[in-house]
Amino acid sequence: MYTPKPYKNDEIQDIKEFIRDHSFGILLNQTGNKIVGTHIPLEIDKDEFGKDILFGHISKANPQADALKNESEVLAIFNGPHSYISSSWYKKEDAPTWNYIAVHIYGKIRLIDDKTLMTCLDKLVNKYEKKSEHPVSIKGMSKETLSQMQGILGFYIEINNIESTYKLSQNKNDKDYKNIIANLQKNKNPKPKTVVDYMKLLRP
Repeated sequence: MYTPKPYKNDEIQDIKEFIRDHSFGILLNQTGNKIVGTHIPLEIDKDEFGKDILFGHISKANPQADALKNESEVLAIFNGPHSYISSSWYKKEDAPTWNYIAVHIYGKIRLIDDKTLMTCLDKLVNKYEKKSEHPVSIKGMSKETLSQMQGILGFYIEINNIESTYKLSQNKNDKDYKNIIANLQKNKNPKPKTVVDYMKLLRP
């Protein structure tokens, strides 16, 4: 991923928190003679050795699953809030652009056994059910429902490299920066307002 220096973020804790908040990612790998991608939840965690990993699962019926072998290389992409930035928001003429956050994680697949998969699914369900009015749990599901687990392939992604872009008008002067924020806040769409939240974290 091309990341100009002003937009590069190497703060690992920021990146981890971003992935936790935007964990529905895209898994890409070489399948046959083409690149294939699947949209799936990919959660950041630690393995049994205390090393940072991503865990996920994919349907065995998905052709991409056939190419997911131990040590096979993959790319996981996480997209965050984004918004168009109008050139009319600058004091002096400049090109319009786009503010966004994106994280690319390169790594290798490690297939996991059913017991580990069950633990991962339990964490996944609990994460998203905790805000539900009537939360459910893997542990409370019937054997019939849990039998569907036989149709999925669970895996860890052992992280080799992380590329992170936080393109949030860091290169603009204070006046333009504040004006960009003011105009984004006028937008009724929630995405620009989330961009503002991240911009304020960078420059309170």
